[in-house]
This record gives sequence, structure tokens and C-alpha cells, in this order.
Amino acid sequence: MTAGVGVFALLVIVFVSLSARIGRAYLTGPIIFMIAGAVLGRTTLSGDADSTVIRTIAEVTLALMLFHDASQLQPRELRGDSGFTVRLLLLGLPLTIGAGYLLARGLLPDIGVWLALLLAAAVTPTDAGLGAATVLNPAVPVRVRRILNVESGLNDGLATPVVLFAIAVAAGAGPEHALPEAVREIAVGVLVGALAGFLSGRLLESARNSGWAQDALIPIAVLAVPLLSYFGGVEVGGNGYLAAFVAGTAFASAQADVEQTHVSLDLTDQVSAFLGYAVWTLFGFTAAAHLELLVRWQTLTFAVLSLTVLRMVPVALSLLGSGLRAPTVLFIGWFGPRGLASVIFALIAYESLEGDPEVSTVIGVIATTVTLSVIVHGVSAAPWAHRYGAWVQRTQPTVETQGAAEPLPARRSSIPK
Repeated sequence: MTAGVGVFALLVIVFVSLSARIGRAYLTGPIIFMIAGAVLGRTTLSGDADSTVIRTIAEVTLALMLFHDASQLQPRELRGDSGFTVRLLLLGLPLTIGAGYLLARGLLPDIGVWLALLLAAAVTPTDAGLGAATVLNPAVPVRVRRILNVESGLNDGLATPVVLFAIAVAAGAGPEHALPEAVREIAVGVLVGALAGFLSGRLLESARNSGWAQDALIPIAVLAVPLLSYFGGVEVGGNGYLAAFVAGTAFASAQADVEQTHVSLDLTDQVSAFLGYAVWTLFGFTAAAHLELLVRWQTLTFAVLSLTVLRMVPVALSLLGSGLRAPTVLFIGWFGPRGLASVIFALIAYESLEGDPEVSTVIGVIATTVTLSVIVHGVSAAPWAHRYGAWVQRTQPTVETQGAAEPLPARRSSIPK
């Protein structure tokens, strides 16, 4: 374990030192660290991983990520785009999970009902960090970028309970027992997250305004909020991930100064980015043991359809009657890259269901889907954004060009600029 940590630390230093040049070469942090993890997984370090450490890193990273994404999305900033967000999350998301489940059952019948549900839910959340070239591109209307960013910030939190429920049932808990338990955990998690997030937000806001707290230390306290929410939620029998997600929304609603809130989140963003590098490395490490599964025709077929039809058709159906033009709907449908949330779900499933031989198939499919997404979305983001932006300039579509708050993409530090 010691050697692996040392190699990872050196890799982070080298990557950051070359990040600007790497970015110009259309390479991203995720693909670099995933490849590094795969190389480590095929070397003498392959037996050096501690399953408890892997799961802990994955859990903490997901908690920070959920909190950070939710807390960036200030309720006051979302009102103008709430109609689109509701459509994508409450109609498009379930349709995507349902279609993914049916495809998994058809292509991979041996994995069973609950692993099929786990797979479908795990590859549904999108990652705005991997789509930074789109979300930050001024050629794309602010409103469209905002829709993509908000959807990405919220859909991983909504998919998490489905993933955890599927893991619980696949681990041996009967659905008749797992469902009531999941509902109870969700309720407790929401309550813990709302209290921890709102009260912490109010306390820090008051301390800053009264001069009781040093401004430089506020980000450290903010970093502690998702940890309090997650571990506090788990300790009282709630869903820690949902507690962290709700805490982010509650924390944002308790803050009066939007700009100051974003500044106070910088440390959480940076720690999330660092842990994200570790997660991508661990994912490559784990996937290296299942390389033969990545090239099966069933795996490749699922990955391609997941990134195209299974994403784009539900998006199109959910946005019918919204007023958005067809090129915009196509643009939103395509730019749903799969990233860190899917990777963390895969690591949690791998560690929770280690004795299930079919879990390897699920890990292989998730790995293939994420890897393919990193490549195709990374390559297509800038060219398609400029092409779409040129269309907007020519046609000036009414709905797309209406004003909206400028988005700050989730996990923006994870992408070389």
C-alpha cells in the first residue's frame, strides 16, 4: 500500500506540473489517472490494494461530490430553468434507468434482475466536469449550459438511492425487507442532511458577518459539513450519501451571499478533485483485473447504446413541448458524459459484492461505458459546441437565448484548462 500511495503522489505532482500542456493535447485527468491505475494493476503493485481503503476513499469522495454539486446550485439561481430541470430529472432520468435495465436484461441475462438495475442506475448520472469544454464554452448559450450543469449536479444524488437499493438486494437482503429499510434510511438521511447543512450554513454566515470567524478558515469548516452530514447520517441509521446531498442544498439556501458561497466551496472542490484523481486511479486498478470483459460485444454494445439512444431518446421525450429547438435537444442529449459518479458506484459495488462472480461483468460494462465516454465526449465537446453556437448566432432561437445565471461546472478543478 505504501508504494502505491507514493507512486500516486508522484503522478499527481507530475500531472499538475504538465496540466496546461496536457489540456492542449485533449487529454484529461480522468483518462491519465485511469490509465495509470490500470498499469499499476498489471504490475507488482497489483496485490497491494486494501479493500477497506478503497471503499473509504470512494465513499468520502462521493459524499464530498454530492455536497459540492448540490451546494453550487443556489435555489435562487435555478428558478428560471426549473421547468427544464424537472423534466430531465423526473422524466428523463427514470426513463434512462428503465431503458438501461431492459437493455441489460436483454444483453446480459446472466447478471440477474438486481445487478441489471445496479448497472442501469450506475451509468445514468452525467458529469459536468468531463463536459467542461461545453459547460464553459461561451459559444453555447448560457441557458443551455446552465441546464446541462444543473442536471449533472442533481442526477447523481437522485440515482444514488437506486444504486444502493440494488446493491443491498443483490447482497442478500430480500426486496420486501430492503425497500422499507431504504425508505427509512432516505427519510433519516434527508432529515440529518437538512439540519446539518442549514444550521452549519447559518452558523458560518453569522460568524463571518459578525467577524467572529477568520475568513481564511471558513472553507475548512465548509469542507467539514459534508463529512458531518455523511458520517452523522450513517451513525443514526440514515443514508449518508443522501444526507450529504441534501446538506449541500440546505447549506446553499442558508447563505445570503452567492459569490461568497462559491468562494467558501473552493477547498471542497480542490479536495474533491484530489480524491477524484485517487478514485480514477483505483478504478483503473480494479478494471485491470477485468480487461477481458471490456472487449466483449455485449459490453461494447451496451456502452455505445448507453451513451447514445438510452440517453438521447429519454432527453428528447422529456423535453417535448418545452420550446427548445431540435438542435438544442440533440445537443443536450449528446452531452451527458459518464464520469466520477459511475466510477464510484462501480467501486462500491465491487467492494460490497466481492463474492458475486457476475459483479465482474457489471464492472466491465461500467468501465467500458466510462472509458468510451471520456474519449468521445472529450473529442467532440469543443467542435460541436462551436458548431452549435454558430447555429444559435444565425437563428437566434427565442427560448435558448433567454437570460440565465452563468454556471460554475461541478468538479471544475479536475479538468486541465
